[in-house]
Amino acid sequence: MSKKRKLILEAARTLFNENGYHNVTIRMIALKMNMSSGNLNYHFKKREDIFEVLYFEMVAEFDQRIDVLPNTEVSIEQLRNDVESSMKRMLDYTFFWTDLYNLLSISDRVRAHFQEVYKNRIGGCFFLFEKLKQKNLMREASFEKEYNFLAERMINYGNTWLYSSRLYSNKLDAHNIDYYVNTYLSILFPFLTSQGKSEFQNLLPELFG
Repeated sequence: MSKKRKLILEAARTLFNENGYHNVTIRMIALKMNMSSGNLNYHFKKREDIFEVLYFEMVAEFDQRIDVLPNTEVSIEQLRNDVESSMKRMLDYTFFWTDLYNLLSISDRVRAHFQEVYKNRIGGCFFLFEKLKQKNLMREASFEKEYNFLAERMINYGNTWLYSSRLYSNKLDAHNIDYYVNTYLSILFPFLTSQGKSEFQNLLPELFG
């Protein structure tokens, strides 16, 4: 990718985050870049093309994490670090997660990938659960669909925490991120074994003070 295209994407992402995707025009992006709309059209024909590139740029890191999961040493601490990293990555693309429903209708490629990723994330959750059980950190399911429901709950929270945060706060900082990371991890807590809960408590003693 050329340096100019990267700069255009960065400018567009900043404007989308500040104003919302639907409130930003190609002309606004061109003005931020101090270039004509015609010059910008040489690199991206329309706003939807920029959106697609930004989306796949964002999810490349998420896809990679799913790919390497089989070789990842699982622990409560590793899980927390992974969740925190993912949430910080999402902050860089706030515009997407705060208007998820509407933006998925813009591009067939994006919608198809997002739906496929959902299946992969369900599989990733079950792989994680199995690894945690093997290390005696997570108990067996109490009924057949219990962990299906748990996986869906974790994924849905992961998709919507950023949108929800904007309903109650205008700004997210490191402290706020900690709150949402810990909230996410707390979904898992009732399903941990005594050993898993002890590891959880040692990692996050402030939650039990």
